[in-house]
Amino acid sequence: MEVNQYLEVFIDESKEHLQAINENLLLLEKSPDDLAIVNEIFRSAHTLKGMSATMGYEDLANLTHKMENVLDAIRNHKLHVTAEILDVVFSSIDDLEAMVQDIAAGGAGKRDVTDIVDKLLKIENGETVHADSSAQTEAAPSVSPSSAVKYDEFEYTVIQQSKEQGFTCFEVEVELRADCVLKAARVFMVFEVLEKCGEVIKSTPSTEELESEQFDERFVVTLITQEAANDIESKVKKVSEVERVAVSEFVAQPLDTGEAAKEVAAASAPAPAPTASVPKKAEKQEEPKPGKQAAVSNKTIRVNIERLDILMNLFEELVIDRGRLEQISGELNNPELNETVERMSRISGDLQTIILNMRMVPVETVFNRFPRMVRQLARDLNKKINLEIIGAETELDRTVIDEIGDPLVHLIRNAIDHGIEMPEERRAKGKREEGTVKLKAYHSGNHVFIEIEDDGAGINKHKVLDKALAKGVVTEEQAASMTDNQIYELILASGFSTADTISDISGRGVGLDVVKTTIESLGGSISIEAAEGAGSTFLIQLPLTLSIISVMLVEVEQEKYAIPLSSIIETAIVKKEDVFNAHTQQVIDFRGKIVPLVFLEKIFEVPKESQEDDFYSIVIVRKGDKMAGLVVDSFIGQQEVVLKSLGNYLSNVFAISGATILGDGQVALIVDCNALIK
Repeated sequence: MEVNQYLEVFIDESKEHLQAINENLLLLEKSPDDLAIVNEIFRSAHTLKGMSATMGYEDLANLTHKMENVLDAIRNHKLHVTAEILDVVFSSIDDLEAMVQDIAAGGAGKRDVTDIVDKLLKIENGETVHADSSAQTEAAPSVSPSSAVKYDEFEYTVIQQSKEQGFTCFEVEVELRADCVLKAARVFMVFEVLEKCGEVIKSTPSTEELESEQFDERFVVTLITQEAANDIESKVKKVSEVERVAVSEFVAQPLDTGEAAKEVAAASAPAPAPTASVPKKAEKQEEPKPGKQAAVSNKTIRVNIERLDILMNLFEELVIDRGRLEQISGELNNPELNETVERMSRISGDLQTIILNMRMVPVETVFNRFPRMVRQLARDLNKKINLEIIGAETELDRTVIDEIGDPLVHLIRNAIDHGIEMPEERRAKGKREEGTVKLKAYHSGNHVFIEIEDDGAGINKHKVLDKALAKGVVTEEQAASMTDNQIYELILASGFSTADTISDISGRGVGLDVVKTTIESLGGSISIEAAEGAGSTFLIQLPLTLSIISVMLVEVEQEKYAIPLSSIIETAIVKKEDVFNAHTQQVIDFRGKIVPLVFLEKIFEVPKESQEDDFYSIVIVRKGDKMAGLVVDSFIGQQEVVLKSLGNYLSNVFAISGATILGDGQVALIVDCNALIK
């Protein structure tokens, strides 16, 4: 079988199942006696094992099988959930995730998991699981017709409708000889015979287990047919190495509604195509039967992100041409052309909204990794932590999502290590022993805000200021005029740390400066609010998308530059006589604040040609609490432009974040305001 066509589906679904297992394990830790959660975990693991075996990833399937044994022992009351067991299962998930990542990167999914397999086996052997237990191996328990086979409502309906049309439903129990060597081959031959007799709709154990010989000598096949029981029995007995055959008519025993819902949900999930003949036979049990109701159509499809990138690139070219058309239309001033261009602009605007929405991804994809991480950190630090996640459905462009994960990891680690106190210390302060970290995301205008809030010790501003002075980050004069929030934000400076001891979690003087740099490179900002003894809040502001941005076009001599509107406060015309000198820096008084001027012609070394005027055209921009006035020759106007990278050879150009092609074909450089504000 050519598996490449199913590889992407396999990788996506494997990641979803592993994430579901992770989330349910965290729930199980809080409710260790809730077997419904164990069943959900078992279902995900079982599906993952079957998919892996079908795709030929044996290491992945084998480790999942060993983990499944432990889960099976728990749900059969042979093991009780403990923190130690969960630790081992979590470690198994880490290995499984690493294997899936390797497959996604083009590898074979191979990994040395000897240690974790030994631990899983020890859990089985060291607890109440006996050597002959069904949890010890994957062998399914012996089955007998009707009493052991369970059907969901969907299968039950198929059987009932078939009976109404004159068919009979038989459960065919087959027992192979104990010395049978190729059990899977004999199973295939039995299926071949039964397929000629009628329609196979179910097997117990499942086809995946039969194919991989993970069963004892007996199995049951549910068959819809018009043939007599004796004829079916005699035909199956002709297969070599079949010890016994028992054919009995189906007795209606539908699954209870709760189980049925779960079975139907599991059955409706898409699965990769099978590799061998036995599963191919089983595929027919999913095919529509006469009189069977059609399943509800799926409203969503999976689309490769590369296709969305190509679509976005094509639309970016369309935006450039739209700008060109608008300019030509304005120059010709033809009413019919103007009307057509305006209509095209509206339609392309709607198209832009749809394309951008297609690229939006819930921040949940990033947030999902944190509950597991917080659990492990809490155990490592001997702290009690409760993580609250709010607004995980908030959406961000995929390009932003890809970059924001690591900064959030740093901030959450910082909150747990530096923020939340030890349980005894919290108790002495009159707080609950369990500290709370809140991770919240929400939309506001064209931005997404992410807050990381903790109810820990807050920030000691005197300690921060003393360390900043000692390291020369600020001077005594600067420190005297700083607000509390400005002092708190000193911890974002490079190499700054207030940790008394260096740990693997934080305190190495790196991390928070990287957070700040990464967020600002995305066109965002970070601010800090804190109260000593009452916790702290880190607030991140991010743009919804990075591909198409609104800018103010300005001119410096004959050169055009684009300044992102997200950085602009306002524009102003200032007389030269209103400009002051302060510490060799030209500044203006802007609404009671001293704002330094930055001359773009000097920054970008633009040759001076025009005569000097008696006033300056200034664009007031900000970065957090800091502001600057960018001095230009003239304002052109606002426009939506496509942000293009300068490429690898020009990746380190100072104060330029990219370029765009204007309607007249000219290239305008996009100014990185963050780099100009110190």
